[in-house]
Amino acid sequence: MLYSLRGTLTFTGDGALAVECGGVAYLCRTTLSTLSRLGRVGDEATVYTYMLVRNEAIDLFGFADKQELDCFKMMLNVSGVGARIALALLSSMTPERFALCVAAGDHKPLVAAPGVGKKLAERIILELRDKVGGGSFATTEAQTIAGTARSAGNVHEAVSALVVLGYTQTDATLAVSGVPEETAVEEIIKGALKKLAKKR
Repeated sequence: MLYSLRGTLTFTGDGALAVECGGVAYLCRTTLSTLSRLGRVGDEATVYTYMLVRNEAIDLFGFADKQELDCFKMMLNVSGVGARIALALLSSMTPERFALCVAAGDHKPLVAAPGVGKKLAERIILELRDKVGGGSFATTEAQTIAGTARSAGNVHEAVSALVVLGYTQTDATLAVSGVPEETAVEEIIKGALKKLAKKR
């Protein structure tokens, strides 16, 4: 199993890259974000790899960092998510943003990726919500809102109100994270709106 490749970047384009190591160029399928970060053909590059072996083919995938690789591998554990869907999701958002969306139960950003419908996005959230907090790519924010998103009562009601006001589920959940459950809904919303206003 290949862990990583380090060598000269010999090709980039169309969702793929090639790295030449010791006279052999390895073609890897990859994300748009990795392609934008690796540099130009002729530059030295390091990519973290994942080899997918199937009956009809062996595919190699390359990523600019370990966080993107770990997120990709986690996505492949979801039923209905293959390599193409996982690459599309990671091309449309960073692993950190993916963790935030899943932790908050926010399916809308996931649906923006090509090939991801609402049902699949909801399945991804259902199957990964309890796992993203432990991923190498998960930020402290994702770990915090994972707990907040599972709460009920006043905090849940405040999040729903913020979503009605036009904020995303992710931003709303993040804004109320850490608020004691017994706080009045109106106070939670006021505090959250102040936090959200500072971000703009």
